[in-house]
Amino acid sequence: MIDLRKLNFSRRSRRTSVLGLTLDGGRLEGLVLRRVNSALEVQNSFSVSLTLDPLTNDAELVGREIRNHLDAAGVRERQCVFGLPLKWILTTHVAVPELPEADVASFLQIEAERSFPCDVTTLHVAISRCKGEKGKEHALLVGVPKNHVSLLERVLNAAKLKPVSFSLGITALQPPRGDSASGVMALAVGESHVGLQITAGGGVAALRALEGALEMEGSQRLLRPDLVAREARITLGQLSSEEIEAVRSIKVFGPADLSQQLADEIELRLDVMSVTVQRVTTYAPGEFGLQIPAGTVVRPVFSLAAQYLGGLSPSLEFLPPRVAPWKQMTERYASGKLRTALSAAGAAGLIVGGLFFYQQCQLWRLQSQWSKMAVTVGQLEDISKQISQFRPWYDESVKGLTILRGLTQAFPEDGSVTAKTVEIRDLGTVTCTGTARNYQVLLQTLQKLRAMPQIRDANLGPTRGQTPALQFSFSFAWIDGGNSGN
Repeated sequence: MIDLRKLNFSRRSRRTSVLGLTLDGGRLEGLVLRRVNSALEVQNSFSVSLTLDPLTNDAELVGREIRNHLDAAGVRERQCVFGLPLKWILTTHVAVPELPEADVASFLQIEAERSFPCDVTTLHVAISRCKGEKGKEHALLVGVPKNHVSLLERVLNAAKLKPVSFSLGITALQPPRGDSASGVMALAVGESHVGLQITAGGGVAALRALEGALEMEGSQRLLRPDLVAREARITLGQLSSEEIEAVRSIKVFGPADLSQQLADEIELRLDVMSVTVQRVTTYAPGEFGLQIPAGTVVRPVFSLAAQYLGGLSPSLEFLPPRVAPWKQMTERYASGKLRTALSAAGAAGLIVGGLFFYQQCQLWRLQSQWSKMAVTVGQLEDISKQISQFRPWYDESVKGLTILRGLTQAFPEDGSVTAKTVEIRDLGTVTCTGTARNYQVLLQTLQKLRAMPQIRDANLGPTRGQTPALQFSFSFAWIDGGNSGN
């Protein structure tokens, strides 16, 4: 896993202009931003709907469509910063124990392999670390499929563009602050979803795309603030107490009508959190360390371009590292003469060939031994399969009833949480659905389950409905002889 935070972006301050692009749903938004001394000027701006999807259509055709839109807008700039769609990302939240700094990268690598639902080698992973006032540290691992990034690079190359950064628009709208007590929840109303980001402790603590928060009714977009508020509470509930306490304000970005509606509704629905809700419409003076034209509307595409021209590294960077061809040649031949290098390569080839021959001899010997024991091994495998097949019929522990008893003990006796269905798979994986009087008693029930020594990975699924008939589902794994270390 590559820690993309360590990439060198020191040359960015030398750039005087850049093309900013963001893709949200099928909407491509772009502008050319120019730096004149310490001031910024917008040269060109456009917003179009793409008819071709970069992930499913031919890269040459998508690139040609983008190139046509750029030519129509009079854009000649080649280098671009691109805001990836928030829907592409996968995230996992990790508590970082007290380790030497040299061991943290290895620990996060292991956590990424364990937590992501896919092979971590198929992802570009960026890391954002947060440190609380009490010294506890957490990390957010954000992954983007390498295939998506590769396809996007091919599309941009076909459009005659050179990407210099792949980042996220919401992280440029609200970058993390160094002050661990200045936590912010940012809500960005996009084209087809609402982006949610929580910054605390100098890093990004949570990042989500809230699907279903925007619905189309004819040609009009309708906002669902109840869903946004519920998902915001769920996201906060997944963070540590220090990160939750650090959130002091909520900032809402987006189109004027929808962002104002969301700000008003969020302020009413989250009034118990003692946070201030602010709708952000314009940039503060001197933001990004540059002079921004007065009245400039806050947009992800502008923030990404301004961040680049200001020489600021993005909070999360997904551009694969590149090594220039001339540098590869220099590193290859700078240490000695070509003849010496070829001789060393020949000697290394002989050594490697000898090792391979020795390995092949070992394989021949082992193959001979295997041919002698193959029949016996086959018989043992058949017996083992029969044992595995019929072992459940001789289980005298009544494990299914034990699981049901443990589940029953976690439910309140007053009937505020009731189960409708309980599904036990392989006497180890349990899924339960039912109704709860309110969300609080449901969480208390889940905490009782997690406290049981035999239960692992107790996870709450999606909830529906409203009090007093809140429909829920949760699942957990039952492990005999467990301990309470989880």
